[in-house]
Amino acid sequence: MASLRNVTKSHIGFSLYKRIACNAFLERGFSSSSVDSADQMNLIRHLRERTSAPIKEVKAALVDCQWNIDEAQKELRKRGKAVASKKSSRTAGEGLLALARDGNKASVIELNCETDFVARNDIFQCLASALAKQVLLVENPGKFSEHITVGPEALEEMRLNLDHPKISGENTVQNAIAEVAAIMGENIKFRRGFIMNASPHGVLSTYLHASPKRGLGRIAGILSLEVENGASHIEAIQHVGSELAMHIVAAKPLFLTKELVSADALENEREILKSQAATTGKSQMAIDKMVEGRMRKYMEEVVLMEQNFVVNDSITVKALIDSLSKEVGSPVCIRNFFRMEVGEGIQQ
Repeated sequence: MASLRNVTKSHIGFSLYKRIACNAFLERGFSSSSVDSADQMNLIRHLRERTSAPIKEVKAALVDCQWNIDEAQKELRKRGKAVASKKSSRTAGEGLLALARDGNKASVIELNCETDFVARNDIFQCLASALAKQVLLVENPGKFSEHITVGPEALEEMRLNLDHPKISGENTVQNAIAEVAAIMGENIKFRRGFIMNASPHGVLSTYLHASPKRGLGRIAGILSLEVENGASHIEAIQHVGSELAMHIVAAKPLFLTKELVSADALENEREILKSQAATTGKSQMAIDKMVEGRMRKYMEEVVLMEQNFVVNDSITVKALIDSLSKEVGSPVCIRNFFRMEVGEGIQQ
C-alpha cells in the first residue's frame, strides 16, 4: 500500500488511488477485528449495491463470512432462496405484464410480486421481459389466431439468461425466479402466459396500458385481424388494429360475437335481471319486456362487435370493421382477441 500512497504525489492523482485501494480492499477477506467501522460500511454498501438485499441481511452475511464480500454474496443467495421458499405461500397480487413479439406471433405473461414497489424494480422488470421472450420459444400446437395458455410447468426447466448486472448468467427459469425472489425479499411467481399466432393473411395488434417502459404494463389487449388481398393497405389495417387493441383494454369485452356468448352467461344474466325487475311490482308482461331490453343492453356491453368504439362512440366496432373492409377492398374480420390484467382473479 506504500506504493499506492506514493501515487497520490504523482500526476495520476488521488481519485485513482481511491479506486485502486477500494478494489484491493474488496478483494481481501478480513476478520471482524481487523475491519474498522469505515471499512465495514464500505463493504456493506458495495454488497448492497451488488445484491439489493436488505442492509440487515447484508451485514449479517458479511459478519458470518469474516467480511469476505464474495463469500457473503454467495451466502446471501443461499439464505435468500430459503427465505423465498418460506414466503411462497404469501399472496402475490401485484406485478407486471410483459409482451414480446416475433413477426406474426406474440406472447404476454404475468409475473406477480407482493408490492408495487418491487414491480418498479429494474431486476423484476428484466425478469418479466425475459420470461415473455422465453414463452415465444414454447412449442405452439394451436391453430392460427387461437390464444394458447402457457403455464409455469412449461418453462421451469428451460434455460434463461438474464442480462442484468446484479443477476446475470444462464440458469433455469425456476431458479432465476427463486433468485430474484431472494433479492427482492418477496414472493414472486410466474402466474400465466399466452401465445397468439396470426395467419399468413392476418395482422396481430397489441396494446399495453400503464406501461413503465416498452414491453411492460398492467393491462394488455391483443387481437388478430384477418384480411385477404389487403397487403397494399397494411398501414390502415395496422392503425385500426392498434385502436381496437386499446378499445379491448378500455371496454373489457368478454365475447367476440353474440353467437359466442355462452348459454351459462346468458342464463345467469337473465336470472339476475328477472330478480331485479320483479321488485318493481309490475305485471309479468312488463317484466318480460324489461328483461329483454336489458338483455340487449347486456349484449352491447360484453360483446366486442356490438360495443360502441371507444375512439368514436358514434359507431360500433362492427361498423368500424365494415368501413375498414370497404377501404381496403376486401373483407376484414376479427379472428380472436383477449384481454389480460395484473392480479385479476387473485383474492387479496
